[in-house]
Amino acid sequence: ENCNATEKCNAISGDSLHGLQKGCEADVTKSKHPTNRTKKPFPVLSFDYEHVKTPFEISLWVLLASLMKLGFHLIPRLSSIVPESCLLIVVGLLVGGLIKVVGETPPVLDSQVFFLFLLPPIILDAGYFLPIRPFSENLGTILMFAVVGTLWNSFFMGGLLYGVCQIKGTDLNTVNLLACLLFGSIISAVDPVAVLAVFEEIHINELLHILVFGESLLNDAVTVVLYHLFEEYAGVGSVSILDVFLGVVCFLVVALGGVLVGAFYGILAAFTSRFTSHTRVIEPLFVFVYSYMAYLSAEVFHLSGIMALIACGAVMRPYVEANISHKSHTTIKYFLKMWSSVSETLIFIFLGVSTVAGNHSWNWTFVTVTIILCLVSRVLGVVGLTYVINKFRIVKLTTKDQFIVAYGGLRGAIAFSLGYLLDKSHFPMRDMFLTAIITVIFFTVFVQGMTIRPLVDLLAVKKKQETKRSINEEIHTQFLDHLLTGIEDICGHYGHHHWKDKLNRFNKKYVKKCLIAGERSKEPQLIAFYHKMEMKQAIELVESGGGVKLPSAVPSTVSMQNIQPKKPPSDRAIPQISKGREEEIRKILRNNLQKTRQRLRSYNRHTLVADPYEDGWNDLLFKRQKLMEIEKKVSEHKMFPAYSYIDNMGEEKVLLV
Repeated sequence: ENCNATEKCNAISGDSLHGLQKGCEADVTKSKHPTNRTKKPFPVLSFDYEHVKTPFEISLWVLLASLMKLGFHLIPRLSSIVPESCLLIVVGLLVGGLIKVVGETPPVLDSQVFFLFLLPPIILDAGYFLPIRPFSENLGTILMFAVVGTLWNSFFMGGLLYGVCQIKGTDLNTVNLLACLLFGSIISAVDPVAVLAVFEEIHINELLHILVFGESLLNDAVTVVLYHLFEEYAGVGSVSILDVFLGVVCFLVVALGGVLVGAFYGILAAFTSRFTSHTRVIEPLFVFVYSYMAYLSAEVFHLSGIMALIACGAVMRPYVEANISHKSHTTIKYFLKMWSSVSETLIFIFLGVSTVAGNHSWNWTFVTVTIILCLVSRVLGVVGLTYVINKFRIVKLTTKDQFIVAYGGLRGAIAFSLGYLLDKSHFPMRDMFLTAIITVIFFTVFVQGMTIRPLVDLLAVKKKQETKRSINEEIHTQFLDHLLTGIEDICGHYGHHHWKDKLNRFNKKYVKKCLIAGERSKEPQLIAFYHKMEMKQAIELVESGGGVKLPSAVPSTVSMQNIQPKKPPSDRAIPQISKGREEEIRKILRNNLQKTRQRLRSYNRHTLVADPYEDGWNDLLFKRQKLMEIEKKVSEHKMFPAYSYIDNMGEEKVLLV
């Protein structure tokens, strides 16, 4: 039976192989003799939208943002009343509503797109053109507002919100303490995009601008640490003392790590620009790529990407601008301004679109208490910190300054993106948080942003004065720096002027030689500033039409001998002065020139009331004594005789004949 079964299996296998062989031969025969297909006409025009859908829609959004910005500035009356950010949010609301009416799903501002593509250009523009001197002089105040102020706002708002959530009848009993603290850390940070959009339109003075904007930049490290800390332990439900200690260490690592990463890439960019003299075209590219690499490298280790960009831009700028050409400098300037402006416009438009597209959970109690606590915590924090800060500041912050700093604490897209990143499985109240965040953003941007300009005018707050720096100002600034450094050395007090001087000496002796090419590394700061001002004035002269236009056939190197100086006019016009005005000038000169010869008398407690004729009498005696000494010297040396006389100014003179 076994043998018969084996024979049957072999027979079946043989039949199968035979059939398979026949099938393969048939396929080969078909491939050698293909069937005839019906011939279609060649398509002249075809439509394939899916092939270009993503870049086409991105281009449409950028075009819409640019047209909205253009239209906003074409109506000056509108721009003087309503901030640009408010109108862009309204445009986003209209576009989102239109998309929803058509039946499509409006796009939502994705957090990855925001943090990786839209935010870096704005921060790089702010960091590259950051005014270093005001920022460094007010660094202590900025850090107090950014670190201590943000911590105060987070815990104050989170604690009170938790207390409100425990009240019966609010339907918020499911919100625990860590969730409230997480929400407080998200909503308490001042947004740099919103601050830039509003403060650049009202032209506030440099001190207030750098205080609020510097706070919005440096509070990123505190926000990142608190956000990740509370998000990590919100599911656990408890935080130990070790966790608090690790949170403090994490804050230092995030902040200092971001600064070190940015400084490292800034030095790399400066060193690379040293060798770009033969390939000027790619000079701007190194600035953008190294800056973006600094931001991404910081984000890889969950460090502060904003502080990395600020440090990278501030470190590279003085060395890069000394190496690159003027055309590359212009390219960097205008490309950064264009890139940051488009990103800012897209952010506010997408905020409006996301408001229409998102799922909202409205709770009157939570939203109203959040807005009130945002205002109260900001005011209390600014007033309390300013009371401490003014004890150490030379230029005190006035009540008006405190009001502008407190009122300028705007919230923006960073808070929305952080709230959008929350996992709904761990945070069931995510939709309610997002609704409250959007409401706070709208309140700060619309209400505070629209009313801050009239309040600045009403309070007569000092505004920014557009003045051009001059050589005279630069000389006196450097002179005062050296003078204050010397005074600190004499007093034995090592203040910031002392350390600033040490840093400048180290920079001049070592760093410039490594990062700046050619003889410009040895060029004094004043001479470099003079060359920069000279180039700027020459460009302004040519742009205004006052420069000499050379024909294209003439080479660019023109000898100075070919330029004929203008002949001075033959007769100079002497200004006509009336006799009364001339007599007045003589009287002023007579009174003031005579006072320079007076001697200061020592203080005597017995003669407190001065005699009005005493000064003139003493002066006359002094002149007589001098005259007698001169006559005595003349008579002793048998020189020419001397005569005394009174001139037109009332002065007694000695004439040697």
